[in-house]
Amino acid sequence: MTGLFSRLPDKSPTAAPKPPRERVWRQLSPLLRLLVLTQLAFNIGFFAVLPFLAEHLGTAIGMAGWLVGFVLGLRTFSQQGLFVVGGWLVDRYGVRPVVLVGCGLRIAGFAWLGFAHATWTVIGSVLLIGFAAALFSPAVESEAARQAVVWEADGHGSRTRVLALFSAAGQAGAFVGPLLGGLLLAVDFRTACLAGAGVFVLVLAGHLWLMPQHIPGRVRTRERGGLRELLRNRRFLALCCAYGSYLLAYNQLYLALPDEVERAAGSQAPLSWLFALSSLLVVFAQLPVSRWAADRLDLRRCMAAGLLLVAAGFAVVAAARPAGWTGLTGLLPACGYVVLLTLGQMLIVPAARAWVPDLAAEGRIGLYMGALSSVSGVIVLFGSSATGLLLDTGLPAAVPWALLAALPVLAVSLLPRGVATSTQPQSG
Repeated sequence: MTGLFSRLPDKSPTAAPKPPRERVWRQLSPLLRLLVLTQLAFNIGFFAVLPFLAEHLGTAIGMAGWLVGFVLGLRTFSQQGLFVVGGWLVDRYGVRPVVLVGCGLRIAGFAWLGFAHATWTVIGSVLLIGFAAALFSPAVESEAARQAVVWEADGHGSRTRVLALFSAAGQAGAFVGPLLGGLLLAVDFRTACLAGAGVFVLVLAGHLWLMPQHIPGRVRTRERGGLRELLRNRRFLALCCAYGSYLLAYNQLYLALPDEVERAAGSQAPLSWLFALSSLLVVFAQLPVSRWAADRLDLRRCMAAGLLLVAAGFAVVAAARPAGWTGLTGLLPACGYVVLLTLGQMLIVPAARAWVPDLAAEGRIGLYMGALSSVSGVIVLFGSSATGLLLDTGLPAAVPWALLAALPVLAVSLLPRGVATSTQPQSG
């Protein structure tokens, strides 16, 4: 398969020296800075509203529990499941129009949700919010990955350092967003929704002003057959499966971890502190971890190390469960799981995004970046159902956690081989 980028020998002795840490942001192009700040703003606007949606639907609107779960599932499907559609549209029409339409739909969706009271209006607004993300997220992520490769080829250092900054900006938004939403809920849920819409108004205005009509080096493709070619790309599908195993493990923050915290502490109150710990670790440690990894590991080894750290997190809880600890001591294994999972995340997410350009067909990076999320989302959908059954089987407490630890270890064997650490755009 003809990849989007050709490979160069690893660690060339004539490569340009890497910039000091404090100069990385200054050496980013204006477009890369826009994309990083966009990711920050996206997550601030999103997380100012969505963490409080379930309670709003159940208490203010009075939906039954099953219907609340159904609405939240629809939102996830309309977002993650349709990423591949958004990626295809990016390849066909370019980044700017897809981002602008996505922002417009997100503004409309949040405003509609703020005034929605009937079930059908809630469902419509939530579907609109999810589909908006299915448009702009693949656009921003694929262009960030492509620009990171260009940045690397220009001799600034590993592309993973740029994508680590991108991930850290997103996590910072995920941390700030709920704080903003919590303050706005003191007024009402509608105010939080309108504030979220306001954030996307600013993003829309910024992209209208700063996003170029044509991005140099970006190839639009109008040829058919991209999806069939993707489905025959075994190396890319292997990456999707490995990445899906990580997402399934990450999803246990919302499935297995709450049960463990309630067992140890008698309530789920400490859960918010563990989530805050995860977010702050990414915000403050993502760049140093990625800089360390870029100096020592290629993309495959980086993902493998991350998966093994995730497995170690599950293993810590599995090893401690037979002791039956409770209270503060009982929370220590859960804390170890969160720390190891988050460290694994810091290695896996930038490496996976950095790997996609090497595996994508020319002109199809948007499709492939979207498919990475969509295929992984399908894995999480079915894997989470299986995990829920596993946790309810009545097996010894350590068994489910031990089996969950085995999955990332098995995923290491799925990782494609032969990826280079340095790339440059193809000539001609």
